[in-house]
Amino acid sequence: MINLYKYNKTLSLIIFFFSLTSLAFVNLESDTPIITLICFFLIATVGVSHGSLDHLKGYKVLKFYKIKEKIKFYLAYIFFSLVVILFWLNFPYLILVLFLLIASFHFGKEDSSFDKVKKNKFSNLLFFLKGSIIVLAPLYLHPTETLKIFDILNVEFSNINSDAVVLLLGLSFLSNFFINEKVMIALIDFFSVILLNFTFTPLVAFTIYFCFLHSIRHTFSLIIELNKKNFIKGFKDFIVTALPLTLITAILFLISIYFLVNYYVLSEAILKVIFIGLASLTFPHILLEYIIEKNEK
Repeated sequence: MINLYKYNKTLSLIIFFFSLTSLAFVNLESDTPIITLICFFLIATVGVSHGSLDHLKGYKVLKFYKIKEKIKFYLAYIFFSLVVILFWLNFPYLILVLFLLIASFHFGKEDSSFDKVKKNKFSNLLFFLKGSIIVLAPLYLHPTETLKIFDILNVEFSNINSDAVVLLLGLSFLSNFFINEKVMIALIDFFSVILLNFTFTPLVAFTIYFCFLHSIRHTFSLIIELNKKNFIKGFKDFIVTALPLTLITAILFLISIYFLVNYYVLSEAILKVIFIGLASLTFPHILLEYIIEKNEK
């Protein structure tokens, strides 16, 4: 059997070591067009790849409801994604807030997969608090840049209550002690996110976390689902299975940028595609996992 904990521990230590060494480049300019493009490329490929097996999960859902036509899953998934985009365009403030809340819960839950979770009636709240560090760290360390991103997404916040952010950061830190038995990895991840946001701009810090910690950690779990005995074979199966939808998603992201640059500067178009695009994928992705968990209990 594959030792999932060993792989996740190694991953956390690598990211933590990288975040420590990155402090040497704290004054390095990381808000340039080329870096923005690199972030987009990584998110559109490595980042979204961990959701590229949703069609397999979708087939499970179809079996639960005794639906034979697989095309219905794809139509439902695309429809839900388009609805999210449509609502964002018309109610950006509401959808952004919902996205940040749901994403925080998703990050907290998925990033706890390295070990057995201590289940209790407050588990969902603890997952949310744990994952909220991804939103809170840039708000506290780079409030101006973070609010600028929100503004590009058509959501204006006049200011940020720093005291409330500090309080939530403290709760996010404490939540790690109540989720996993082996809390050390959780704490290492927490401080990695803090250090990354201290060194880099919000977009760069998020890209590193999302692509190389969150996505890869989720990929480890998917690899084991595909092959519980041989990690290398499971990894090869994952690449083959995930590649088609990953490429399709990346192409759709590129097409979106192609049209948006007619109305916005490139950096703004990229930010819109990244975050609105991720929202359109995150909502159906989480709904899918919820339906599976509900039916497998």
